[in-house]
Amino acid sequence: MSNTTSDNRIAIQTSNISRNFGDFIAVNGIDLSINKGELFALLGPNGAGKTTTIKMLCCLLRPTSGTATIMGHDTLKDPIAVKQIIDLSPQETAIAEHLNAWENLSLMGRIHGFGKDEVKKRSEELLEMMGLRSRAKEQVRKYSGGMKRRLSIAMALVSDPQVLFLDEPTLGLDPQSRRSTWEHITELKGKKTIVLTTHYLEEADSLADRIAIIDEGNIIALGTPGELKDSISDMQVMVVKAKSLTNDAIEGLRKIYPEIKEVDGGIEIKAKELNFNEIVDYLRSKEVVIESTSQKQVTLDDVFLHLTGKELRE
Repeated sequence: MSNTTSDNRIAIQTSNISRNFGDFIAVNGIDLSINKGELFALLGPNGAGKTTTIKMLCCLLRPTSGTATIMGHDTLKDPIAVKQIIDLSPQETAIAEHLNAWENLSLMGRIHGFGKDEVKKRSEELLEMMGLRSRAKEQVRKYSGGMKRRLSIAMALVSDPQVLFLDEPTLGLDPQSRRSTWEHITELKGKKTIVLTTHYLEEADSLADRIAIIDEGNIIALGTPGELKDSISDMQVMVVKAKSLTNDAIEGLRKIYPEIKEVDGGIEIKAKELNFNEIVDYLRSKEVVIESTSQKQVTLDDVFLHLTGKELRE
């Protein structure tokens, strides 16, 4: 028997959901409340617990403790009802590469029990939506990585799910293919409840209504992209492009400004108060040739670095 949430605006609710693998805690008691029609991003590095969380919500992995409901249905007590209203585009695409796009979509439609006419209609709509119609009769093995990702998303949409899970939908794609995939995901915003996992900061910033930053199985921040950046808006970020920048000079600055990271051709310094003239004078005293200095806007990368003390990398 399914449970009904008290707030019908909520699509996904978790309460203290955890997953251990032996002594390793992959997900550590997280609480989430995701609204219907929201595009919600789980942002974090590889191994942070994003995919494990998705698998628990999709009834593919039992939580060690805690509960989760999807559209009012308990994932443990009523997994069949949950699976009828969700679909997943996984990291590893489940595409039959010897078939063409039409055949892959038709196969998925028949698995979901749709009749021939309904499958044809749905496939035509999805191929058009995902920009694949002109090459729909080519074998998938001839597709680019971006086209395969878009086909994978289309296959997850065949069943017309109420909730769509996209696990690293642009993993390994080149920047152009990634942006093309973003455009197609944006078309779905507001029409479906979408949970997106990613470790691409720009992706989460561009697509998500709200973001949960997850690290080592814990949610360390939650809010809109703007709210997360505003949370450290009192921080100043200075970028110094310079030649002959030695480790000795950088370590000397770290005694005053601990949050320094090396960037291409220089350094980035972050603090609540930065004395620009003092920094320039110090570097010159160390015989560093300064090419330029600039003040940078706070990014999600700065938020993650501020919260964890480390950069978010692939």
